Parts: sequence; structure tokens; C-alpha cells
Amino acid sequence: MTTEALYQELHKVNHSKEKRLAYANLMIENPNLISKLIDILFLVNDKISPRAAWVLEFMCAEHLEAIIPHLDRFIDNMHTVHLDPAVRPVSKICEHLITTYYAKEDSEIKKYLLPKHLEKITETCFDWMINDEKVAPKAYGMNCLYLLGKDYDWIHPELVTILQRDYHTQSAAFKARSRHIFKKLKMK
Repeated sequence: MTTEALYQELHKVNHSKEKRLAYANLMIENPNLISKLIDILFLVNDKISPRAAWVLEFMCAEHLEAIIPHLDRFIDNMHTVHLDPAVRPVSKICEHLITTYYAKEDSEIKKYLLPKHLEKITETCFDWMINDEKVAPKAYGMNCLYLLGKDYDWIHPELVTILQRDYHTQSAAFKARSRHIFKKLKMK
């Protein structure tokens, strides 16, 4: 399948779990398509970009290791994604990566997610926290930063500063996730 053909196929993807999962499985079964999907994801001003992001998110939820050959490209360019419906799945993919990286179970992700990747994820998560993003990328970013702060001493104080500063002006969902992070930080 060409990139153009995949682009046309993505017009069929909608918010339904069934469609997203069907196309995610198509990616898992045809790993040669993942690069093309990422090409479409990074057409950041195109209305089909979010659909590529939805499929990539579902693929990562099902089989996170499938993104390994594309980690450099995904992480190097994820900060360019700016359409709200695409930012949320990109932030969720970051959460999958970081959660797996810090999990007790062994994973190929731990071998391939390098310090340079962690640094760029950290930077992007802080961008989501301080920019005018919807609550989901902020929530996924909070979780990533909490976990990354286990290895990087400077992250938790910066995260706490942002959460405290924004707490009273953000949504109920933001506040709930902030309280959750505050509890985790006090349990350390």
C-alpha cells in the first residue's frame, strides 16, 4: 500500500474503537505501513493527521514494540503536532512509552528508549503542561513527568510549581489528576 492509498484509507477511520483497532491491527500485521502512517501523522496541518495519530495510539496500546524502529522519528517530530485531536493520542503514546520504560517487567522498550528520547519527551511534556492544551495531554504529560522525575531530580520541583500555579484556573479533570500526582509525590 502506498502512502497515498493509506491516506485515503484513513478517511474511513472514525472515533469508534472498532475502526481504530482494525487499522491498528493492519499496522501490526504490516509493519512496512507504520512509516507511512507516521508520514501522514506529521502532515501536522492536515485534517487526516489526527486519524493517523488515533491509529498509531491504538497500535501502541496493542503492541508498543512496533514503534521501536520509528522511535527517533516519532520523538524528534512529536512536538510539531498541534491539532487538538492529534496531540491527545501523541501524548498517550508518550505515556505508554514512559509507563513501559518504568514498569517492573522487562520490555524491549527499555533497551531502545534512550536518554536522548527521555529528554525530548520531558521537554514536550513540559510544553503540554505550560501551553494552552486540552486536559488530556496535560494529564498524560503529568504522569510521564512524575515517572521521569524518579531519575531526574529537577523534574518533580518544576512539575509541582506548574501544578500549583495552574491548579485554580484549570478544569476539574486537571485538578483531579494534579491531586493524584501530589499524593504520589508525598508518598516518596
